[in-house]
Amino acid sequence: MAFLASLFVLSFVFPFIFWPIVGLLGVFTFIFWADFFYLFIKKQKIVCQRIVPEILPLGDNTTVELQILNLTGFTIYSKIIDELPIQFQKRDFNVRLALKNKERKEISYPIRPTKRGIYKFGDIHIFVSSIIGLIEKRHSFALTKDVAVYPSILQMKQQELKLQKKLFLFTGIKKLRRIGHSYEFEQIRNYQIGDDIRCINWKATSKRNTLMVNQFGDEKSQQIYSVLDMSRVMLMPFNGLSLLDYAVNSSLVIANTALIKYDKAGIISFSEKFGSIVKADSKPTQLKTILETLYRVEESSLEANYEILYQAIKQFINQRSLIILYTNFESYYSLERVLPIFRKINQMHLLMVVFFKNTEIADYSYQSAVDTEDIYQKTIGKKFLMDKEKIAKELSMHGIQCLLTAPEDLSTNTLNKYLEFKAKGWI
Repeated sequence: MAFLASLFVLSFVFPFIFWPIVGLLGVFTFIFWADFFYLFIKKQKIVCQRIVPEILPLGDNTTVELQILNLTGFTIYSKIIDELPIQFQKRDFNVRLALKNKERKEISYPIRPTKRGIYKFGDIHIFVSSIIGLIEKRHSFALTKDVAVYPSILQMKQQELKLQKKLFLFTGIKKLRRIGHSYEFEQIRNYQIGDDIRCINWKATSKRNTLMVNQFGDEKSQQIYSVLDMSRVMLMPFNGLSLLDYAVNSSLVIANTALIKYDKAGIISFSEKFGSIVKADSKPTQLKTILETLYRVEESSLEANYEILYQAIKQFINQRSLIILYTNFESYYSLERVLPIFRKINQMHLLMVVFFKNTEIADYSYQSAVDTEDIYQKTIGKKFLMDKEKIAKELSMHGIQCLLTAPEDLSTNTLNKYLEFKAKGWI
């Protein structure tokens, strides 16, 4: 159109080209109305649907699939716009696609939810044009759908698979040698070299005329509580997820593993006030109850009240239990204020304090400095890292189990600690 307008301007200087330009305008107008007829007058049909899981896992990549079928009777060129949930903050998502008549194509794209809650997928809009490409026609499909983002069931299943398939030697879960044995009788089996001779069952040996030993398994029906600090120290983000979200995913893994090991799993959450509690149990619906509780855990911008936590543990937990406390310390002073409470809890239960390495500061601190200001900043960063190590040593000196871990390794390292305690017979 700009070209034709330029020719019309030029025809004032060269009048003899006026009528040929009018002829070109007529051809252009004919092509325009032909394109309009194909797109708007002729009956068309395009089928589109979106396939998305009913529940999305927190922090894990999930694939969304779009299926498009062309029933217009001719080849179309389309631009597909999917209205993604507002949490992704992606407003420029579009895919261009050419479809022959009666051709079906599938488009898939990854999403990674980093917040728990409801994610609302909107409509899908397909802008269709013919091979001419002068006009686009919009086809809208009302495919609004609400999808809930829950703590990562995918991570839970992966860790469960590693335990059941005994793949842990290759995936980070440690295989621990059992020191001594518990009193939970499991079975009588043939003696093998290396077995404790104190476990020989002499009655079974006399009957079978071969050495038989008693085999003992892990103690069962022990109480395992995951305690979530929801205060501001858990708001720090790493790789899109807050520390609290990492703790939520790890708590679900520990609860599922405890139930598999015939232990009882429970949840406690707190911040400046008491949050919620799921008493430790091993009933069939326990995991679902824990999942729903973790889904509703909300961060707080205030300081944690550990006196409330101590009172809740003293009131609700009567049997000696494993208390896995997910929190964070950025300075040695912050530990000093709560250490007396930790010691009291550790006298009643087996307490394990889980806090986090600041991997971003670690990566920055060990880079080469380029100027004096950079030297100061890296020195301060290394001091923060040393404080973390000092906190871990201080907890160990008072007999409190602790785990200093990178956020992305939280589930595996916490699971290793739980299995270690089981193997040593501490719980």
